[in-house]
Amino acid sequence: MTEKYDALFSGVIGQDYEMLNLICPSAVKMSHLVGETLKNYHATQAKSLTIVELGGGTGITTLALLNASDNTKILSVDNEPVMQEQAKKHLNTWFAMGRLTFSSDDALTALQNTPTASVDVVASAYTLHNFPHSYREEVVQEIFRVLKSGGQFINGDRYALDDISQHTRLTQNEIADYFRVLIAEQKLDLLEHWIIHLFNDESENYIMRETLALNQLRHAGFSNVNIAPRIGVNALVTANKI
Repeated sequence: MTEKYDALFSGVIGQDYEMLNLICPSAVKMSHLVGETLKNYHATQAKSLTIVELGGGTGITTLALLNASDNTKILSVDNEPVMQEQAKKHLNTWFAMGRLTFSSDDALTALQNTPTASVDVVASAYTLHNFPHSYREEVVQEIFRVLKSGGQFINGDRYALDDISQHTRLTQNEIADYFRVLIAEQKLDLLEHWIIHLFNDESENYIMRETLALNQLRHAGFSNVNIAPRIGVNALVTANKI
């Protein structure tokens, strides 16, 4: 399965996928897992699925979702125009088939503009951890609102460990990998970008601590909130709307 994904992604996404796989292979794995989780969910549904993807970026996770099933329609939301333009270029075939549309709204606005109980799945990878706490809480509430009964939220993301010392050690290991790979590749500008971004991820206004994040989903109304597997500071979370 990994070889199949690698061939598919490297062919369509190209350098974006290859560089991400070098500096943070667990992030690529999470995108794969989001797609596999959608595939497993769809196997229980005798219908086509309507999916909203939050934070489509350059299309890495979008492609995993598209590859999970031929019977889905996806709205990919991202308010970063440079990244979304790359996704449109990478995934033009699926756009032309009518299986993929794009929104340039921010996540909360896109969800607020979505009718109640109109979506089968809301999926995401490495998006929610970028939101400040209050905004993230509103997004989670809106995700619950737009999902149909029986719908699912799938998120592969940075979920900080409750054990702060262990989380710090894992983050330090991640940073060491950034330096090792990007210095060897002579991409010091990209290294600077990732380090600055990581400081934002780890700040108190943004960090998405595991227990608080899962309780936030339960408080919004979700059931069967699960976190597994975990790969370092990254984890796959699923939650259902009963």
